[in-house]
Amino acid sequence: MSDKYLAIDIGGTNLKYGLLDRSGQLLEHDKEATPSSNLDDFWQAVRAIIAKYQGQIRGVAFSAPGKIDLKTCTVHFGGALPFLDGLNVASRVHEDFPDLAVAIENDGKAAALAEYWMGNLAGKKNCAALILGTGVGGGIILNGQLLHGAHFQAGELSFMLAARDQPTMNGAVCSAVGMIRQVNEACGAEDLTDGLAAFAKINAGDAQATEIFDRYCSDLAKMVLNIQSVVDLSDYVFGGGISAQPALLPSIQRQYDQLVKSSPIIAKTLTKPRFALAKFGNDANLYGAVYNLLLATR
Repeated sequence: MSDKYLAIDIGGTNLKYGLLDRSGQLLEHDKEATPSSNLDDFWQAVRAIIAKYQGQIRGVAFSAPGKIDLKTCTVHFGGALPFLDGLNVASRVHEDFPDLAVAIENDGKAAALAEYWMGNLAGKKNCAALILGTGVGGGIILNGQLLHGAHFQAGELSFMLAARDQPTMNGAVCSAVGMIRQVNEACGAEDLTDGLAAFAKINAGDAQATEIFDRYCSDLAKMVLNIQSVVDLSDYVFGGGISAQPALLPSIQRQYDQLVKSSPIIAKTLTKPRFALAKFGNDANLYGAVYNLLLATR
């Protein structure tokens, strides 16, 4: 029997997919635009991807936005693809490919599993991956197990409240996309979504850009400190497109240290975790999805 698996990462813009073996070697990968108007067109595209690898694979591993019921392989909510709400992925796959094993995991948690399997969280028992993008996704691993919670929504860090005096969610103040937009707007850039332009200003020491970036990293540090006070992790890794910027990690470290120093009782009580960048880039969810399938079928 084949030891290869097809991983499909469902995103609002693209369907990324890859062929991996059980050792985690990515043998090939590709992507195509996500049909985003309705479920029928979407599933036709997914079915065509699976059909291309039929006969080569032992199973199909998905990562997707939204809350994922692992027991039934059902998507709830669906993020930018609301028609995914209520979709039982295993049932739909088995209509056409009854012999394939199927598993699905939330996209942020899949990224965390990738780091835990073969990345910068390998060998750690209590750790987290924080994926910085439009909001904050990720996964928390406790005692060697990915934390899902009672309702499959553990690790939805965007929903943490960021301030006492207003109901602003963490996904807003810790949004990498939002920070880039603020920097470009303050600096008069034409394209408010241009991350390279924003970091050119930050790296050049522009006063406005630096102030916005420092505030962003301070908010990230507060989020980590809050998580740390609850679950006491040894390691955090930061992923997402912004993690390619050398300025990110030192700034988060510095802001975290300043927060701890501002409170003697925190400094005395909480042990500082290790911070690192995530190993995997845009293909992280492919690796994590396959590892999730291997765990589900072992």
